[in-house]
Amino acid sequence: MESGFHQPVLLDEVIHWLVTRPSGTYLDATMGGGGHAAAIVEKLSSTGILVGIDRDPDAVEYCKSRFQGLSNVILIHGVFADANRLLTPYITQPLTGVLLDLGVSSYQLDTPTRGFSYRFAGPLDMRMDPALDLTAADILNHATETELRDLFRNFGQEKRSSLIARNVIRSRHRQPITTTEQLVEIVRISTPPNYRTKTLSRIFQALRIRINDELTNLEKGLDTILKMLSPGGRMVVISYHSLEDRLVKTFFRNRAQKCICPPEIPQCICGKIPELQILTAKIIRPSTEECARNPRARAARLRVAEKL
Repeated sequence: MESGFHQPVLLDEVIHWLVTRPSGTYLDATMGGGGHAAAIVEKLSSTGILVGIDRDPDAVEYCKSRFQGLSNVILIHGVFADANRLLTPYITQPLTGVLLDLGVSSYQLDTPTRGFSYRFAGPLDMRMDPALDLTAADILNHATETELRDLFRNFGQEKRSSLIARNVIRSRHRQPITTTEQLVEIVRISTPPNYRTKTLSRIFQALRIRINDELTNLEKGLDTILKMLSPGGRMVVISYHSLEDRLVKTFFRNRAQKCICPPEIPQCICGKIPELQILTAKIIRPSTEECARNPRARAARLRVAEKL
């Protein structure tokens, strides 16, 4: 498990933007193996606190071992969209900063039995929390062709959604679809070779987002966490695909906006007060050197906003 949780993305940039007060209270809302969390803890004073949340119990157990003996580290199993409820028993003070490192961890991708990756043979699971009821196999075997097409199109942005959905239906008429190998074969017969790898990534992404309700949790979580921040507190978000990044960008922009009156109204009557200041005018991407060390960092996009 340990090797799969290494190489936190944009580590120096995260620490630079996030840790503004060593005595503050910080939340790593998607803790994973604790790579970012460990760097945050190193910057804290004796009164600083780090809270880590992850929905994957394997990640929580690993971090319990990693941070054993540190009294200023609190580890919680759960979804960051429920951060307010999860943190209430442990802390009462507002947060100084929050990190959201979205997407799937290297450990999850590289564990065949979790079914997140098309590169390994395994069950079509894709649950970040194994306690969830629905698996990817359930979706593929019970959704209608239209539902599958819309899923692949909306969450995977896949142009061949209709054909792939049709071939899923045909395949499951012969036998239930239960393994990553079966899904890879369906994509193989649906796409030309030069598009196949990207299509596989999109289809697996779409199923993963649906199973774990990722976009809904992100939208709810951003709103929840903003309320938990103290004035001057920062929200640092790393996203890995355009659906996540667009949602974060829109949230930051809407909460930083001063007036939402129609342009034809000469004087503001909406009374909207901005809640955020956007600190990154453009997204921050990993350096060429970091991408060479960690190819999975290539898709990362970092945005930062500060609560007013």
